Amino acid sequence: MVKLALSDEILMRVDKSARYIGNELNSVIKNKAEVDIRFVMCFPDVYEIGMSHLGIQILYDMFNKRKDVWCERVYSPWPDLHEILKEKKIPLFSLESQEPVKNADFLGITLQYEMCYTNILQILDLSMIPLSAKERTEEDPIVIGGGPCSYNPEPIAEFFDMFYIGEGEISYDPLFELYKKKKQTGMSRAEFLHQAAKIPGIYVPSLYEVTYKEDGTIESFLPIYNDIPGKIKKQVEMDFNHAPYPDKPIVPFIKATQDRMVLEIQRGCIRGCRFCQAGMIYRPNREKSLAYLKDLAKKMIESTGYEEISLSSLSSSDFKELPELIDFLITECKEKNINISLPSLRIDAFSLDVMSKVQDVKKSSITFAPEAGSQRMRNVINKGLTLENILNGSESAFRGGWNKVKFYFMLGLPTETEEDMRAIPELANEVAALYYDTVPKEERNGKCQITISTSFFVPKPFTPFQWAGMFTPEEYLNRAHIVNDHVKEQLNRKSISYKWHEADVTVLEGVLARGDRKVGAAIRHVYEHGGYFDAWNEFFDYDRWLNAFEECGISLDFYAYRKRPLDEVFPWDFIDIGVTKEFMIREWKNAHMEQVTPNCRMRCSGCGAKQFEGGVCCEDKN
Repeated sequence: MVKLALSDEILMRVDKSARYIGNELNSVIKNKAEVDIRFVMCFPDVYEIGMSHLGIQILYDMFNKRKDVWCERVYSPWPDLHEILKEKKIPLFSLESQEPVKNADFLGITLQYEMCYTNILQILDLSMIPLSAKERTEEDPIVIGGGPCSYNPEPIAEFFDMFYIGEGEISYDPLFELYKKKKQTGMSRAEFLHQAAKIPGIYVPSLYEVTYKEDGTIESFLPIYNDIPGKIKKQVEMDFNHAPYPDKPIVPFIKATQDRMVLEIQRGCIRGCRFCQAGMIYRPNREKSLAYLKDLAKKMIESTGYEEISLSSLSSSDFKELPELIDFLITECKEKNINISLPSLRIDAFSLDVMSKVQDVKKSSITFAPEAGSQRMRNVINKGLTLENILNGSESAFRGGWNKVKFYFMLGLPTETEEDMRAIPELANEVAALYYDTVPKEERNGKCQITISTSFFVPKPFTPFQWAGMFTPEEYLNRAHIVNDHVKEQLNRKSISYKWHEADVTVLEGVLARGDRKVGAAIRHVYEHGGYFDAWNEFFDYDRWLNAFEECGISLDFYAYRKRPLDEVFPWDFIDIGVTKEFMIREWKNAHMEQVTPNCRMRCSGCGAKQFEGGVCCEDKN
């Protein structure tokens, strides 16, 4: 039995002490004397959030299948334990060995959400690892970042030795082999980083130099050595049926945010929504085979004891063998009383038929994401959804027994007008009226409940909207109030409720998403003045961020509000995601002309992803 890093006294003092003791079902314990590399995988948020993350589960399983690597985990300690660790000078520890994180060879941090950036500094600080990469010595772990936010790593470049750009299944083996060579030959940290920068997908910030123009935009971004690439190409797993995937995922001791088995059915998306970063960076769309998924689902059901299985995908309705997979899961799960969760379905008769088979209609609500209220705006964002689709889907849902509908929209999108804002409650009213027209009074399961939720648009790197300007928090809230006031004017207002997202968090997310290296100083300033867990409302302090921006000379006008010219050099332009900038510009212009681009199965739009020679791009050849 591994000796716990925390005493019983401390564990009794902190909330949910099971977050910190490890030894969960399917976790991996190895003899540290028998491995060459110790890798601590970190999700910079609380345990319950991190344990829901599929990417870490995949890499954890993949690394631990190697005899020479032991992969462990660490999550952000909740503030109660944070204070105790600081006060008692106890170094942050990994769950599996209960030993200090600083003893590892690598600390890998997954970058899922910009508002977790201060938690990265919390992890480094509590681990007693210098915050800046340039301050680290031969005794410190190599700190590596990966995940969607690594597609613009520049705001946090100072804190990382390297970043992995792309899907983790590809380049970790050569990186580990190089590290073993480092240990065998006594190679210095600096030389290891130089050699690692030659591995496809590995970006070492310290080996690239940025120069700026007088207006603050980037003049050049160049490697300081001739033998490392000027462009970092994202890594893509194209052999999806043989890619690593955990058939024995770790089962947490306490309820995770998503407390269920996750079956990834495909990666990427054919739709091409212009605001969606995931839809661009994970191109091309790749599917797993039905036979593989059936086998995997059986193994996970046997190895976990979970009561729910969820299909992971950006757009599950587009998975070609979904009907067959659902029929199999219904048969397999019914015997064992396992629920089936189907996120990311489109509004169509098939999807509703499937949901009626796997959900208790009387208890559940049905969720649609039109993203925009007016057809004009849906064309601008390339949603590929008409009013007819929405009304037909809603009518089918009502006939199927649903009476609770959730709609997700965005406010602050490029070219948005007040008419577009007012179209959101008008659409909700039309759907509510449809319920009362469709379902006879004696068959109604209570009154119709329509919930509208609006988030505020954040322009992300590698999307056609990356050139867009943002609005001030006051203007975002003004738009929400226009929607709210118009809800009250609707005939079916008693059936409609409305929620909106925090505006100041939105602006900050936009700064961190599109920032450059200069923004790192503000992140550090916030952490050093008590800021972390910014993704949690109760800990977020917008004034603390405004003070940091002022102290560090960071202009919100420059980083958030201004519209970018098409020829501006972006901080992320050194990354090649396969989708070309020319395609993005074309889509930016199509948005302003309100032109819809067909999805990838309807017609190839020449985005550039065909170079990967697989997935949806090559379906016609099969």
